Amino acid sequence: MQEKKKEIKINTKYPSVDDLRKRAKQRIPKFAFEYLDGGCNEDVNLYKNTSEIREVELLPYYLSKHTGSSMKTELFGHTYDAPFGIAPVGLQGLMWPNSPEILAKAAFEHNIPFILSTVSTSSIERISEITEGKAWFQLYHPTEDSVRDDIIKRAEAAECPVLVILADVPTFGFRPRDIRNGLAMPPKMSVKNILQVLGKPSWAMNTLKHGQPNFETLRPYMPKGLDLAQLGKFMDQTFTGRLNEEKIKPIRDMWKGKLVIKGVANEADAEKCIKLGLDGIIVSNHGGRQLDAGESTIKPLVRIAEKYGDQIKVMMDSGLRGGPDIARTLASGAEFTFLGRSFMYGVAALGAQGGDHTISLLKTELQQVMEQICCEEVKDFPNHLL
Repeated sequence: MQEKKKEIKINTKYPSVDDLRKRAKQRIPKFAFEYLDGGCNEDVNLYKNTSEIREVELLPYYLSKHTGSSMKTELFGHTYDAPFGIAPVGLQGLMWPNSPEILAKAAFEHNIPFILSTVSTSSIERISEITEGKAWFQLYHPTEDSVRDDIIKRAEAAECPVLVILADVPTFGFRPRDIRNGLAMPPKMSVKNILQVLGKPSWAMNTLKHGQPNFETLRPYMPKGLDLAQLGKFMDQTFTGRLNEEKIKPIRDMWKGKLVIKGVANEADAEKCIKLGLDGIIVSNHGGRQLDAGESTIKPLVRIAEKYGDQIKVMMDSGLRGGPDIARTLASGAEFTFLGRSFMYGVAALGAQGGDHTISLLKTELQQVMEQICCEEVKDFPNHLL
């Protein structure tokens, strides 16, 4: 039986991620856009992430024999149609109603991985249903072992093939935009924010249709009837973002699937992951939302991939925006990549069509780069690093 490939369809009004970003800014309230778009402190690392990826140059071979390029990539026993996936993003339904479901469905149809965040607005069970058990799950480490164990059991029952432990949020990032907009913990809805909602009728109507966004995966552990102040207190009491070897060991013992840590930013932590028996790491700085004084992601990726790439799967997110950025990152040593904001711009700009459009756009851009530089397989990208 011949494998059926998802048809590539692009809305020609928005042929770049930057076009999607501009359209998203027009369609959603300012507080939601700034939550999506911003970094922390002065946004230094937010911009450095992308700018330093774009310093990477690729070498084309124009006179070599070329029989075609394939984006297919094997990862953890599954062959994906492209070497990129959808990164976990918190509060997705705030930025566009129903967006986790939109993106999970598009990822499933395009045969790329979708990672659901613990603090997104859809449940493990719902996303598993949409993806037929192919979605990954990102665990924000709970304070209580009982909550941790129950969430892991739910992810196992939902047949998630990969559990991703979040490492780079030991504290909440200091994000001035969110504080001004009342999106700190606890969040609050000001008159200014209400006026912003009234100015975005499409967003408001869709929110009304799908209901107020909530932390659906966490609903079983939340007392009923929490007001906003109580929600903030609940989140502070329920989660501890700080990981160490003692917290990771019982998860490794309990989880029988593939185990990945997201947020590795140096060689010492990568070595610890290998010793703990993890299957992969995602080099990440949380999209520049946690430490403004830190490195961009591409620099530690190069060092970690060179030193440990033959011992553990090395992936990367943070700062990638389009197909050429994916190519640059793969050439720099990553085996796989993830993007977050690009997909959220897509759904905020185009609603239910946003996931399909954005994946199609990235596939088209990446395919063009591969054909241009005469790269036949994803694993060959490092041969084109200038």
